[in-house]
Amino acid sequence: MKSVLNFGILGCGMIADVHAKAILSLDNANLYGVADNNLAYAEKFAEKYGVKAYSNYEQMLADGDVDAVCICTPSGFHAQNAICALNAGKNVVLEKPMAITYADTQKLIDICKKTDKKLTVISQLRFSKDVNKLKKLVEEKAFGSLAFCNLYMKYWRSAEYYSSSEWKGTLAFDGGGALMNQGIHGVDLLLYIAGNANVLGAKKQTVYHNIEVEDSVAALLQFDNGAIGTVEAATCTYPGFERKIEILGSNGCAVLCEDKLEKLIVGGQSLLEGDSGTVAATASNPAAVEYENHAMQIDNFIKAIQGDEKLLIDGFEGQRAVKLIEEIYSF
Repeated sequence: MKSVLNFGILGCGMIADVHAKAILSLDNANLYGVADNNLAYAEKFAEKYGVKAYSNYEQMLADGDVDAVCICTPSGFHAQNAICALNAGKNVVLEKPMAITYADTQKLIDICKKTDKKLTVISQLRFSKDVNKLKKLVEEKAFGSLAFCNLYMKYWRSAEYYSSSEWKGTLAFDGGGALMNQGIHGVDLLLYIAGNANVLGAKKQTVYHNIEVEDSVAALLQFDNGAIGTVEAATCTYPGFERKIEILGSNGCAVLCEDKLEKLIVGGQSLLEGDSGTVAATASNPAAVEYENHAMQIDNFIKAIQGDEKLLIDGFEGQRAVKLIEEIYSF
């Protein structure tokens, strides 16, 4: 197996820069080329990073020197793009969501088995130190009998954000709004930390934006761990607020703000030592994404391909959040 894998990036929008920086930061990865349905975008991106610009996706997939593809296209294209890459013998790094339907997530899992290729779904916040600290405490039942596991994502996206492209806010390409597109990382974190849940009821609506998908939604959940919980998400709450997850039990509680713990009490004692870190600005600016956690996930992906590590976030993990969101949308 090669010690350094060549990566191609499909889609040269905002998140592609994060992938490029993550790849360039790794010793075991090489940014090899880019493709976009707009060749001018691909050429500009390729010039910025000093790599090859392919005239189309098929040309990139036909290049035997490309080992893996990062798919950074609109959500509605994720399943189709990943299927093409897997069938072409490429390993796949797939941006969130894995697909916009549960049925398509299962297709991808089945094709991974058939082709024996690796697929990881970007869930970079799972590599946060505080996130894993909280997950471990929940697994150890440090908070006693859990009563609530809550997720709040009250974001702001301007009208200009949605009008800046033809696909934003559409069912065909976003698959959903405040949850499927903007809030899926939060749903993924909630399930990662607290475990699986069923939906007891939900309500979604569009109160401000002129879009096809929801800009506000609330759901009531029943977790396998015995707790109940709420999910509240929006893209119409000005000026935008940080994502928060609450874990509340009979022996303590925790509040995770973005991916940093801001409160952690077990048995009457605070376990936080000083400031846990800065809070991300994605509540009002979706472009405010750092690349370091992406790099950690891609590094794990490479080492899994090389047989040195277990793939931490595979298709089954990527499927979980899509399944829950689809259930919420069904009410």
